[in-house]
Amino acid sequence: MLPGTIGVLMATEAIKLLLGTGNSLVGRLLTYDSMSMQFQEFKINRDESCIACGSDLKLTGLLLDYEAYAETGHLNLPSH
Repeated sequence: MLPGTIGVLMATEAIKLLLGTGNSLVGRLLTYDSMSMQFQEFKINRDESCIACGSDLKLTGLLLDYEAYAETGHLNLPSH
C-alpha cells in the first residue's frame, strides 16, 4: 500500500508541473508517516551554492556513474 500512496503523490506532482497548474511542492518537503497516516510539510530554502539548483549550475544531467560517486563522494563533472 505504501508504494501506491507515494506513487500517486509523485504522479500528481508531475502532472501539476507539466500542466503548470495547482500548488507544486517546489520549496517544500512533504513527509508521510504510514504508521500514523499523517503528512507533514516543511519549507526548504534553495542553497545558492548547490551544484544542482544553485545560481551557478554545474550538474545539469543525470549522474552517469552514481556508484563511483557513492563510494568516493566526488563528482566527475563534464566541462562545458
